[in-house]
Amino acid sequence: MSSAAALSSCGIETRRVRRWAIRPRSVGLARDELRVALVEWELTGIEDSAVLILSELVTNAVRHARVPGGHFDTSFCRSTGGVRLAVDDADERHPEARPQSEAGGRGLALIEALSDRWGVRTRRGVGKSVWAVVTVPGGRWL
Repeated sequence: MSSAAALSSCGIETRRVRRWAIRPRSVGLARDELRVALVEWELTGIEDSAVLILSELVTNAVRHARVPGGHFDTSFCRSTGGVRLAVDDADERHPEARPQSEAGGRGLALIEALSDRWGVRTRRGVGKSVWAVVTVPGGRWL
C-alpha cells in the first residue's frame, strides 16, 4: 500500500487513488479509506451502499487477481451527485455472476442491486477495471 492517497483531477470534482497489496487485510483498509473520503465529501448518505460495493469489488480482486505484481488500485471519483468507485487489477478475466443456487458468489448481484450502474472495462496493457456508481437520493451522476 502506498504511504499516502494521491489526489488528482477527476474531470468532475475530486479523485482519490490508492495502490494496495493483494492481501485480505487490504479489504478493510480500503473500506476505511472510502469512509474517510465520503465524510470529507459530505456524501455520508450513501456510505452503507458505497462501502458494501467497494468491499465486494476489493474482495474479488484479492481472491481472483493473484497475478504477477501483487497489487490492485482503488479510485474514488466524486461528483455532486455521488461517487464512482473503481478497482483495477492485472487479472484479464472479467467477473461473471454465479447461479443463485451456488454458495457464495452473490457479490455481483449485490453490486447490481446497490449501484445506479456498474461495469467492467479492459485496461490498456493488462487487466481490467470494475467500476460502480452510487448516487445520493435524487442525485444523478454528472
